[in-house]
Amino acid sequence: MGMNRTSSDSTWLRLVTSSLPVAFGYIPLGLAFGVLLTGLGVAWWWATIMSLVVFAGSAQFLAVSLLAAGASPLDAFVATLLLNLRHIFYGLTLLDRYRALGRSRTYAIFGLTDETFSLLAGQPPQKSDRNWVLGLTALNQFWWVAGSTLGALLGHSIPFSTEGLAFALTALFAVLLVEQLSRGFRISSLAGAVAAAALCLVLLPGKYFLIAAIGVSALFLCCLPPRVAE
Repeated sequence: MGMNRTSSDSTWLRLVTSSLPVAFGYIPLGLAFGVLLTGLGVAWWWATIMSLVVFAGSAQFLAVSLLAAGASPLDAFVATLLLNLRHIFYGLTLLDRYRALGRSRTYAIFGLTDETFSLLAGQPPQKSDRNWVLGLTALNQFWWVAGSTLGALLGHSIPFSTEGLAFALTALFAVLLVEQLSRGFRISSLAGAVAAAALCLVLLPGKYFLIAAIGVSALFLCCLPPRVAE
């Protein structure tokens, strides 16, 4: 029994150690989200509920922007759907690993984020992979819920200027872009995305910019010649 407890403690320590880099990102971003949400006049506990039920950092920041702009439910649905389409490819990559989780894969799929995917993709399946995947997913969500709740409480109780905090979302995507560029990319894809964004900025500014940018980017990518398998 002593050996099992030692093994459990060791696994827990490895989970916390692996999740710490995520905590350093999620807690400050969660603070910013909580402050921004309460700055709209929303009750502080909505930040906690949203982080528990939605748990999508970029989508939650987007929701704050849409609420502030008075966007319609259809605008919110389309924008959120397009923003989170990347999770489909994450799921395909982890399909076999998640299938082995049984019914627990429902929560694992729900809690899959960019950062959780990066941690799981960088490590082979563990001996007790079910506990590892679920533990890592839950721990990462805990950091986000804790940060957003604390930010909402601070924003609710302390007068705070939210000017400039919305840049946290831009900074988040800038970090993701730099990370992707460091792993390698195709010049043609990057050029197509830049050209599409510039074209939409001129022709279709405003709330339809996100949808138009993704649509034109897809058109550019479809025109590219297929890659020949080596």
